[in-house]
Amino acid sequence: ALAVDELADARLVAMVEPFLSRRVDGVLRNDLSVEAATTAVTIAAGLGHTSAYTWLKVPVIGDGGEDMARVLSATTLPTLLLGGEVSADAEATYARWDRALRHPTVRGLVVGRSLLYPPDGDVEKAVDTAAGLL
Repeated sequence: ALAVDELADARLVAMVEPFLSRRVDGVLRNDLSVEAATTAVTIAAGLGHTSAYTWLKVPVIGDGGEDMARVLSATTLPTLLLGGEVSADAEATYARWDRALRHPTVRGLVVGRSLLYPPDGDVEKAVDTAAGLL
């Protein structure tokens, strides 16, 4: 919270990537359930003495539709979508992003690996497709 306060005082944006994590078989894993993501977003939205300069970076939950809407309805902060793990089914990933981008607080994508390492190797096509969603 102190870092968010200091950035806000300097009128700089804090990009907060909220996750609840648990140890599973000795390995730290992010919990991507609707409930955990909603809790994480709610906690992140309350950091600092103001949210005026806070943006969230969140993973797409579920198919990007109803589950994602439930998560995003927990905050009014502007939100960017994370790309997550590179999927073998790029079209399904683009469809999830497209559905999630329809939520009014979502402002864009932060999806590096999914565009740099698409399953078919066609980076230009992947970037064009993602840009077309915006």
